[in-house]
Amino acid sequence: MRYQAIIFDLDGVICRTDQYHYLAWKQVADELGIPFDEQVNERLRGVSRMASFDIILERYNGTMSDEEKIHWTDKKNEIYKSMLTQMGPDDMLEGVADTLHKLRAMELDLAIGSSSRNTKFILGQLGLSDFFDAISDGTNITHSKPDPEVFVKATEFLNRAPAECLVVEDAVAGLQAATAGGMDSAAFGEIAIRSGLGTWNLERFSDLIGIVA
Repeated sequence: MRYQAIIFDLDGVICRTDQYHYLAWKQVADELGIPFDEQVNERLRGVSRMASFDIILERYNGTMSDEEKIHWTDKKNEIYKSMLTQMGPDDMLEGVADTLHKLRAMELDLAIGSSSRNTKFILGQLGLSDFFDAISDGTNITHSKPDPEVFVKATEFLNRAPAECLVVEDAVAGLQAATAGGMDSAAFGEIAIRSGLGTWNLERFSDLIGIVA
């Protein structure tokens, strides 16, 4: 086979929690009197929680200490997690469950590479807690995408060389991170495909089978 392992971004690839993120950040921004819209939210894709808040604060007229930043980002996360309790297996994107089972049957190593600190909680809600061989996420990295750290750590957890791994990403920052880490990537979704940064393009999640077979 062309690859021995596949590393998946979570949000926008396995499931879609964009709207939950948006609503949670919007509530925080509204409390702080900061203008926040979908255009700003688009810049937060694939970015860590604190880095996302720094982007939002670009429109903030006041000053904020590190302690205050932690307070607001923690508050955002609590709002977000309360929304995530509504998630279930039906929230997986089309074709994900069937394709993951086929990839598992092909004896490929499967991992998650996500900047989210809620990865394990989300996987639990989706019924995928025990499905992946490794999880590299916001709890064990210090640099967010486009830095390749999250994907490099995933290769280390899998004991695989970067060249053996394919990264599946829907965000430009994620595709850049894969390239920086020496990995091929599959661009999933309109924005990622339009960027031209992927080694492969996925119109449908199930197209993965044809790439790795």
